[in-house]
Amino acid sequence: MNIIAWRHFLRARLFRLLRRPHDAIAEYRLALAADRGFARAAHALAYLLADENRPGEAIQALRDAVRLEPANAAAWFNLGFLLHEREHQIDAAVPAFREAVRLDPKLDRAWYGLGLAHAALGDHAEAAKAFERVATLEPMNGHAWYQLGMSYHRLDNADKVKGVVEHLNCFERRLARQLIHDTGRGDLAHLVADLKA
Repeated sequence: MNIIAWRHFLRARLFRLLRRPHDAIAEYRLALAADRGFARAAHALAYLLADENRPGEAIQALRDAVRLEPANAAAWFNLGFLLHEREHQIDAAVPAFREAVRLDPKLDRAWYGLGLAHAALGDHAEAAKAFERVATLEPMNGHAWYQLGMSYHRLDNADKVKGVVEHLNCFERRLARQLIHDTGRGDLAHLVADLKA
């Protein structure tokens, strides 16, 4: 245990509480300078850099975090998220999401990110598998069901789209209506005909 590194780490946390992000970033960097193997500080630094809209630096800090602590599923998920959502490096995001779900198969948000990345790459079969996993883990996640329905639509699987619409219609009727619209399934419009705009 490196006392100097921990002192800087705790000061960084205090600065975060005081809403002084620039001071917190400086303290996290000092913690890492004192202990290059301080994975927790690298992950916290990455989170704060991302929050400050500095995705390039955050990605580098996350790469350091997963190098230092390769079994940290949350860090792998955060890396995938930043690569996909902030930097649009979708090809690079897929392996990060895959590692996150390998380490923690119940990490639903990583499965969702993996599905979105595969969908963006046009690999709708893999996207559907990922969204199916999210739907199993979080059966009331309407957005996952919507994305699953869109993946089935892109795979020309009309029966599965219908099943998703019927399921969504039980608890997320507006998303069911949106899915009907986005898939051009006018034959299912009667299910949501009573919804007002």
